[in-house]
Amino acid sequence: MIKSMTGFGRAESVTTECKITVEMKSVNHRYLDLNIKMPRKFNFFEAAVRNLLKTYVQRGKIDIFINYEDYTLGKASLKYNAELAKEYLTYLRAMSAEFGIEDDIRTSTLSRYPEVFSMEEQSIDEEALWEQLESVLREACEKFVAAREREGVHLHNDLTEKLDVLDQKVIQVEKRSPEVVNAYREKLEAKVHELLEDSQIDDSRIAAEVVMFSDKICNDEETVRLHSHIQGMRAILKESEGIGRKLDFMAQEMNREANTILSKSSDMIISNIAIDLKTEIEKIREQIQNIE
Repeated sequence: MIKSMTGFGRAESVTTECKITVEMKSVNHRYLDLNIKMPRKFNFFEAAVRNLLKTYVQRGKIDIFINYEDYTLGKASLKYNAELAKEYLTYLRAMSAEFGIEDDIRTSTLSRYPEVFSMEEQSIDEEALWEQLESVLREACEKFVAAREREGVHLHNDLTEKLDVLDQKVIQVEKRSPEVVNAYREKLEAKVHELLEDSQIDDSRIAAEVVMFSDKICNDEETVRLHSHIQGMRAILKESEGIGRKLDFMAQEMNREANTILSKSSDMIISNIAIDLKTEIEKIREQIQNIE
């Protein structure tokens, strides 16, 4: 099943201690470009997050937003630095004695000096936190992939219809080519009759001229390859991974064949069909840019 490169996924996990929310959205990109925005306390999970995401997606510019809300107040504790308080007190009393000023030190005053009291965050259970984050990430990824697959169904149907149109255009070229050769023969014979009037016409010479013209405008190889590329593209659409790049390469090859048909053509009808071929191939290439 083909997947679109545009998609969205969201998941969240809520416990008595916290809430983790993950949102993912993507747009087209030639390669895989992951842009992860998350709280600083999750920075040590970045490599693991990237590795997990790569198991779900291969191409696209993907923005991932991870939000964390802490519901607990017990994650930090008050720390009293007794040694530092004693040192402050020693220096303050020394200043009082040295300058002969009143010793008005109070406990409340001393407590406001830097680092006497400080808040110390308790250690995080990284394993438990990652277990919760991983679960939410996987759920968001699964929804994200499901959204891409739904869009992929529409892309598959549209491409199939376009390939049908392309196939019909190639058949039109195949049908028209013999008519061009016959018309050239009739035109050549009429021209020779006009020039020679009642003189004997060398049929072998006319036949040789017609063969040369036929070889010059022959597009059998190009139409055969186009049919082959169309069938090859249909087969690729049934694959599951790496589809986008393969289809893009195939479309380039198809465009090359259409260009050759156009350059060989001396017939207005075939030239117009070749232009239609190029137009349809370009439409296909535009859609392929949306495929992962």
